[in-house]
Amino acid sequence: MTAVNKTEDEWRAILSPEQFRVLRQKGTEHPGTGEYIDKKDTGVYNCGACSAPLYKSTTKFDSHCGWPAFFDAIPGAITRIEDESHGMKRTEIVCSKCGSHLGHVFKGEGYPTPTDERHCVNSVSLKFASEPSAKQ
Repeated sequence: MTAVNKTEDEWRAILSPEQFRVLRQKGTEHPGTGEYIDKKDTGVYNCGACSAPLYKSTTKFDSHCGWPAFFDAIPGAITRIEDESHGMKRTEIVCSKCGSHLGHVFKGEGYPTPTDERHCVNSVSLKFASEPSAKQ
């Protein structure tokens, strides 16, 4: 995977202000407001900044946490970073191709998923691409 290296000014020029705040400044969209929370279509969720494929729709599940949740990423698509901001110890996830902030991973919450992980991802960090033959 070829890395995408842009300056913050270059990112600011191509992203909306909200995308820039979340993807490049590690912000969080308000819970329950993202466009992909209830999306059930078949396809791939790509990075909202560089369009790298991140998650298959088959790994999305209803966690009722206020953000889209996935139990696993496409191999090599995300990088995990220990995050001790805001007085918590969490694992931040970023796009492996461009380094943009996606959200956080939580383990051991008891969801009935194959990985026992919840990738809590901001909708604004994603772009959905439908699979043409599988539209619902």
